[in-house]
Amino acid sequence: MNWQGKTVGYAITGSHCTLEEIMPQVKRFVDEGAKVVPIVSNTVQVTDTRFGTAHNWLQRLKDITGSELISTIVEAEPLGPSKLLDVLVIAPCTGNTTSKLANAITDSPVLMAAKAQMRNLRPLVLAISTNDGLGLNAANIAKLLVAKNIYFVPFGQDNPHQKPNSLVAQMDLIPEACYAALEGRQLQPMLLQRIFSA
Repeated sequence: MNWQGKTVGYAITGSHCTLEEIMPQVKRFVDEGAKVVPIVSNTVQVTDTRFGTAHNWLQRLKDITGSELISTIVEAEPLGPSKLLDVLVIAPCTGNTTSKLANAITDSPVLMAAKAQMRNLRPLVLAISTNDGLGLNAANIAKLLVAKNIYFVPFGQDNPHQKPNSLVAQMDLIPEACYAALEGRQLQPMLLQRIFSA
């Protein structure tokens, strides 16, 4: 894929267990010529977990992109008027973010960036990672599936025996899903059978 001359917004929310998986995808955009604008949710900025500290994740993102992070609603708001982003991906996109997006709630930098992108009728790509994707959040995902200019990174159940409601995107398909979204199409197949251990 040729990302030369394209600006990709890469927004990260607090599915901490998938952060290691998405960092190589950020680097792929950079390596393939894109300018990457990193955007981080409040949770990512302040939460240390067994998967790593907030400081280390933020520093890694800065190092990969060579850019300062958009970390407040005020910093994200100009993305609308400036029409800076060719495509915006939220990866990982938590159930919390999914539910707020589906219900027009804008209370974080990531959600403000998404609102700005939708205002400009430009593609928004979601790489979901949620334990209740087939539970209460299924209704929110369904609302977003039929929304104009919103696309999904192909996803599936990651552990159907122990967490039957959990859905996770195939994170290594993020660049491909974004490229398809720029062409106005959903990358197919959208529903995947993920490899999992019983």
